[in-house]
Amino acid sequence: QGRVVEYGGGSVQAGGSLKLSCGDSQYTDCTYAMSWYRQTPELEREFVSAIEPDGTTNYAGFVKGRFTAVQENDKSTVSLQMNSLQPEDTAMYFCKVSVRNCGRTWRHLQGREFWGQGTQVTVST
Repeated sequence: QGRVVEYGGGSVQAGGSLKLSCGDSQYTDCTYAMSWYRQTPELEREFVSAIEPDGTTNYAGFVKGRFTAVQENDKSTVSLQMNSLQPEDTAMYFCKVSVRNCGRTWRHLQGREFWGQGTQVTVST
């Protein structure tokens, strides 16, 4: 298992909801931006959402208010609540952790990005 831990995902019927979570499995004092991307065999990896350390969020247009990214209490974990899922949301979802600012001990990580292995989301009609 890599540094980035993803969980959630699964199968749901159209109109249903799923929650994805992503975090850094290794303790640091760094702050992170966390982004979600998705990919299918037919399409290149595309941006879904991002949340900065200060809680600022950004979403792809196709999200249309259906998805919400939230920092968990320790801010090293982010959840993505996905509602009103549709079959076209079926994809492998990947989390990207972007290291922003770190204290002295972990400063060598600043600017680095880490990807998770992906979690499958399948939405059926």
